[in-house]
Amino acid sequence: MGVKSFINELETKISPGRLFKALITESPETVPKFNKPIKSIEIVEGHGFGVGCIFLTHFNEGLPFKYVKHRIDEIDTQNYVCKYTLIEGDVLGDKLEKICHELRLEASADGGCVLKSKAELHAKAGVELDDEEIKAGKEQALNVYKACEEYLAANPHVCA
Repeated sequence: MGVKSFINELETKISPGRLFKALITESPETVPKFNKPIKSIEIVEGHGFGVGCIFLTHFNEGLPFKYVKHRIDEIDTQNYVCKYTLIEGDVLGDKLEKICHELRLEASADGGCVLKSKAELHAKAGVELDDEEIKAGKEQALNVYKACEEYLAANPHVCA
């Protein structure tokens, strides 16, 4: 099983607290509003977004994917860090075992933050991951973060 990873970094005018709420702790309410492929997010194990909780994301009809399940591995709401793993779903296909994510938000001097994310793609035995697929995943993640930033900038009352 091979592991490939990618890192994204985005400077944003949104405070780390608001962005963390929108992307993590209040994601069932916010993410479907700015990420159109997502129909809903629900917690299926655990209470709230804590270590060990599992949340299920449903995609809208017409997409090649129906759902994914993530597990929260670590969360620090004071320092805006969350580590979580995609453990199940058709996004993994026949190539991936899991995808481990780390999201870290660092305050910047202008009141915004720097979003740093890392994803580790764990391939199934005997599978070699294509660099173009990795690049596409990196761009898709960055687009989600930018959409969240735009949504929060246009809706200053959300996650305030």
